[in-house]
Order: sequence, then C-alpha cells, then structure tokens
Amino acid sequence: MSSLIHFLFLLAVCLSAATAKPPNILFAIADDWGVHAGTYGTSWVSTPNVDRVAREGIRFENVYTPNAKCTPSRSCILTGRNSWQLKEAANHWCNMPLEFKSWGEALAEHGWKVGQTCKGWGPGFAKDAAGKNRALIGQSYDARVADPPTTGISNIDYAANFDDFLDSAPEGNPWAFWYGALEPHRGYEFGSGIKKGGHQPSEIKHVPAFWPDNETIRSDLLDYGFEIEHFDRHLGRMLASLDKRGLLDNTLVIVTSDHGMPFPRGKGSAYECSNHVPFVAMWKGGIVGSGHSVEDLVSFIDLAPTLIELAGLTWQETGMADSPGRSLVPLFKSGKSGLIDPARDHVLIGMERHDVGRPGDVGYPIRGIVTRSELYLRNFEPDRWPAGNPETGYLNVDGGATKTFILDAHRKDPTDRFWKLCFGKRPAEEYYNLRTDPDCINNLVLDPASAQKREALLNRMTGELRKQQDPRMEGHGELFDLFPYADPKSVHFYERYLKGEKLNHGWVTPSDFEKGPIED
Repeated sequence: MSSLIHFLFLLAVCLSAATAKPPNILFAIADDWGVHAGTYGTSWVSTPNVDRVAREGIRFENVYTPNAKCTPSRSCILTGRNSWQLKEAANHWCNMPLEFKSWGEALAEHGWKVGQTCKGWGPGFAKDAAGKNRALIGQSYDARVADPPTTGISNIDYAANFDDFLDSAPEGNPWAFWYGALEPHRGYEFGSGIKKGGHQPSEIKHVPAFWPDNETIRSDLLDYGFEIEHFDRHLGRMLASLDKRGLLDNTLVIVTSDHGMPFPRGKGSAYECSNHVPFVAMWKGGIVGSGHSVEDLVSFIDLAPTLIELAGLTWQETGMADSPGRSLVPLFKSGKSGLIDPARDHVLIGMERHDVGRPGDVGYPIRGIVTRSELYLRNFEPDRWPAGNPETGYLNVDGGATKTFILDAHRKDPTDRFWKLCFGKRPAEEYYNLRTDPDCINNLVLDPASAQKREALLNRMTGELRKQQDPRMEGHGELFDLFPYADPKSVHFYERYLKGEKLNHGWVTPSDFEKGPIED
C-alpha cells in the first residue's frame, strides 16, 4: 500500500511539473555597466530597484560575458554559444549567421509574446533567407519618449514602452520582454553625477589602479554612475507595473549588463573589469528563498539553456544550435548561498575583432580562463595595439574624460605608466591573482612559483576550446578577420588614414587621434 501511495505521489509531482505554467520573463540589460550597484557594495551609485531584485531573489557574484563588446556578448546571451563558436558573430559590427537561432525566435515560434525596447542585439545586421530583418528578440516597442535628465541619456521611455508591450500581450499567454537600455554607454554630460546626481568625488572609495586618481576621473565615474541610476529608475517603474497588474509573482526578472564599463582597460579588453558583470534575479513563484548570494562561476552562455528550460521546451524542440551552456535552474532551486555546484569552477572568455583601426581591419585575438582566484590570458598577436592603432584614435576605447586625460598625460610624459596599462602593447601571456590583485596590475607570468598553476589553466582552456571547435585552436584564427565588417563608415579605417582622409567617429574624441604612429 505504501508503495502505491509513493507511486501516486511521484505521478502527481510529475503531472504538476508537466502542466506548470512557465514564468514570464523580464530581461533587463544595461549597456556597458560594470559591477557597480548598492547590492555589490558601491556607495556612490544609488540602485534601490536592482538592490530589491537581489534582496527578494539572488545575487550572483561571479557572472562573466565570454566577450566584452556589445555585439558578440549579446550573441552569446541569445544563442547559448561562446563567441568563437559563432563564426562572424564573434566580431563586433557583424552579420548574424542564419544558422544561429536566438531564444527570442524560439520562444516566439512556440506561442510566446516576445518584445523589446531600444537596444537589442547589435550593432550589426541579422537577416533571414529572404533578406528581411530577423526578430531576434521580438517586436520593438520604442514609440514612447520623455525628456532625458542629461544630454547624454536617451529620450526613450523604456518603462512606458514596457507598459505598451504588456497592454498588447494576450491574457494568460506567456511573454518575454527585453529591456535594453542605452545607459550607461557613453557619452556623458560631464559633471552630471555631481550637479544632478548629488554625489561627491570623495564618496568613491576605490579608483582602479590602472587609472590616475584625480578629480577628472572621479567625476567621470560619477557621471557613469548617474546613468546607471537612470537605468535603475526605469527598472523600478517596470516592477511597479508588474505588481499592479498581478504579474510579478510569476515573472522571472533578470538584471544584468552586456559587459564592463566604457573606460580604458574595461569594455573592449579581457580583464576582470571587462568581462565581470552584475547579475541579479528574482521570481517569487519559482526561486527558492531570497536574499542569498551565489558564488558559482556563471557564463552568459548559461542564459539560453535556462530560459528554454523554464519555457518548458527541450533544446531539440527549439532547433537552436548546440550549446555548451548549463541551465541556472538548479541554482534557482537550491535556496543556498555560497558555492553550490562544484563543477562551476571556471568560465572561458576571449575576443576577436571589435572596432577596427589596425592595418587590414584585423582584430586583437585573446582567449582566457577565469576561476574564483585566477585569470589567465593568451594574447595571440602581441605585436598589435590592443585598443587599436594610436594614429587612428585607439578606436576600441570609447572617447571620454578618463581616456583623454590619460592620453594627454602620456603626450607630456611618454613614460606615464597609466598609458602603458591602458593602451600599450601586451605580452603573449598574462596571469593574475584575482584575490590579491583584482585590478590585474601584477602579471605573474614570469614568477616561477606560478608556473604550475598557469600551465594547468592553459591546458584546461585549450582542451575545452578544442572540444568547442574554436578555429583559433586549429591554426585558422585568420578566419575571424576575413569576415566582413558591417559598418561601412569604419571599414579600411587605417588604410583611409594613410591616404590622408580626415577621419572621425562619434564614439572617439577628435583629440584622441595621435598625430602619427608612435613607439610602444
């Protein structure tokens, strides 16, 4: 009799799981936001709504994008594949290959209402077989605008556009919405963090060791923080709307960023400041417990498997290309803090071509591996300039007060160490102790005491990359440079410079162009 009761109980559980209503999904992604929020201990940024999501759900401490640039990072989020597994979508300003379906497309094919506001996947082009634009993240909702608080902030009313989406969603139908803010991408209104945000430079407790610590850099950081607060305010309005509509309890809210901050040695590199991102999640109807902190290593390639599982679909049903990512659902259900899954002890990172500005439009290829205490990087072309050639404006670092200050200081003193750290050429290998050196200043490659650990990381990294069929592991890394650059304004930038064209870009300050080639 007891066996029958046990069987019936298990059957009931299985039937309940099979018929459980999937959660709605609000995926909130800021543009160029590093790990700076109240919940992460940053006192000079006010983020009550991000903090609420962490308090009522989970804060992840160690989430990384595989590639710290907008297009390739978002490609990893949407497909569940590392950037080196995505052909030309490994690059910035690319064409998205048709063979790589997004989770947004997969959910829409299975009856979900899918939409987005403002920045989705890109910059780049995603076309179907007929040449029409693919809806990688559903229909766009961008009609609502409002007066922005600064000249550098978008006039898109993200929260109002979310309300328009909710109004259009059929009742009882699952939906997924991508809140793609443009903030805190540059440019900033200089001094806005002080004048409008009400913060003071003295509130900043730590300026990264790869920048000078002065009023210009601190003010630049506060301007960046003010734009994070704008993102947070719209998130708060969205949470309030969900609550008012009775939808909050069965909505998975994920809040993150595509990569690190738009400062030298951040976005566009492969350091801790580049790839480490904030990540908090809440779902009252599905995440067990609240207010806990997970230390497992998580990669953006884990997101697509997570959302597909929660949608009640198998990966095979979606028709998406194979993913090496692993669902986060077990972490959602554990109710525990700290380390949960021993297998989640590392992630892989890297980059190929970002913004051009080198001869032949070539990139700066890197592969790396991150653990809770170590970062190993292999720079495959150390003779190239990592941020782009100096005479073409170091195009892979957005223009701004911090960049200009460091460049000006180097012109006055060519021995300036901050220029070397942010723009100088790098060795073929880099190895850092993240516990004692999170700013990644002290390269331990030449330290004999680190040789065994470094070798183990290198072997582990290359072994996994070979299994993932990374072309660079097979000696075919040049393939990434042969893919077309989809921004016609930038292609052959270096060669056009040699011809004497007067060149500029909206994301580079004109004074950042050196007068000619310089020696490292």
